[in-house]
Amino acid sequence: MQYIRHFLWLITFMSGVSTVCAQTFELGIGGGGAGYIGDLNQDKLLKISGLSLGGYAKLNIDPYWAVGFHYTYGKIKANDAESDNSQFRDRNLNFKTPLNELSLQVDFNFLNYFAGGGTKRFTPYIFTGIGAVFFNPKGVYKDGSNNDVEYNLRFYNTEGQEQAYRNFALTVPYGVGVKLRLKEKWGLFSQIGYRTVYTDYLDDVSGKYQDPIVWDGKSYPEIREFLSDPTDPKIGAPGIQRGDFRKRDTYMFVGIGISYTFVSQKCYTF
Repeated sequence: MQYIRHFLWLITFMSGVSTVCAQTFELGIGGGGAGYIGDLNQDKLLKISGLSLGGYAKLNIDPYWAVGFHYTYGKIKANDAESDNSQFRDRNLNFKTPLNELSLQVDFNFLNYFAGGGTKRFTPYIFTGIGAVFFNPKGVYKDGSNNDVEYNLRFYNTEGQEQAYRNFALTVPYGVGVKLRLKEKWGLFSQIGYRTVYTDYLDDVSGKYQDPIVWDGKSYPEIREFLSDPTDPKIGAPGIQRGDFRKRDTYMFVGIGISYTFVSQKCYTF
């Protein structure tokens, strides 16, 4: 919560700065790849597992500061069967999920730049913010006839939860990028950004293997047990950790995009 208070203070401060600086309104779209770091991919920080696409509406307060609302859609996945880690292959879990992210982000340009003003044609920049992400992990496994069956993992309580975990969570984006002015009002940008998510269930894996007795009296107990530990013979003894010990998953977006700037008043140069 302290992070949120500091972030809101920064927004208030920049709003005050806007009374003495030129303001420009910017729209942008972009696309690229999406990746995931969590219980099924613990150390490959740059691994791309799906596509991403998004857009934003941004206010350039001055050539250095900007604040905007962003929406990004992406897909991430991981499969133990394709891992180069033998213990992961033995565990044999998999998941995929769409990501729908809404966020408020602040940019800081290192150079005097924006498409529509500023003295530089390009700048490196950093960004951070706060937002929410909606997700819904699913797994695909073979049935008795060797057909692929897709399961909505959230509703099978694979770690013995009393009820399904929430399908949305607070997320904190942060990253770096480069902006380039193409023409007076057109810009090109490229960036990579990670998101710390306040949930450990993007991949449906967080806690420990359960004793099958926890699913007694629930619907489809055999399926719940299988989705918790699909190995044969079983390797998930009750009380053994299914994934890593980190309390939060992470995802990332990387890509390139284009922007158009609407100048609301004459831009100052510094």
